[in-house]
Amino acid sequence: MKVSVSGCSVEEAMRLLGGRWRLLIASYLVDGPKRFNELRRDIPGISQRSLTLDLRALEESGLVKRTVWPTAPVRVDYELTLDGERLKSVVAVMKDFGMWLKQKS
Repeated sequence: MKVSVSGCSVEEAMRLLGGRWRLLIASYLVDGPKRFNELRRDIPGISQRSLTLDLRALEESGLVKRTVWPTAPVRVDYELTLDGERLKSVVAVMKDFGMWLKQKS
């Protein structure tokens, strides 16, 4: 990941959550755990590679937890961690802002 240039807290957050998909992925995990293909269906514009890379980045940052269940076939769930739960308020603000933008246009 890139290094923060300004040291600003907003830049730190954007360094982790910036890009097209990461906050959107987190928004779908707010309601509870999801499997990989559920997330793919929820976000039809995302490629498998992008989803994999962004989930890994969120996992490495400690915001998302990946659980592998020993079943056949293997089941993998993704969910927000306790630290990731802090994103709920960010998602709510972004949702409100998005609704405002939709109404404006």
